[in-house]
Amino acid sequence: MSATLGGRKVEIMKKTFKCEVDCANCAAKMEDAVKKIEGVISARVNFMTQKFTLEAEEDIFDKVFDEAVKACKKVEPDCEIE
Repeated sequence: MSATLGGRKVEIMKKTFKCEVDCANCAAKMEDAVKKIEGVISARVNFMTQKFTLEAEEDIFDKVFDEAVKACKKVEPDCEIE
C-alpha cells in the first residue's frame, strides 16, 4: 500500500499485534501517545479485543514500532505487545 505524505510517495505497512492492556482509559492514552510519533500514519489500541494496530511508513516501521512500545509502556508499564 502506498500514500502521499508531505508531497512524497511512501510505502505504508500495517500490522496488528496482541496487546495486553488493563483498562479502556489506558488503551486510549496509549493510542494518543503512539499517534504523536513521527512516521505513524494511524494507531489503534482496542481494549476489548486486546489488539494494537499500527500503520506506519514501511522503511522505518521497525523503528516506529519500537518507539510505540516504549510510549505504551510509559502509560501502562505492565502492557505486553507481541
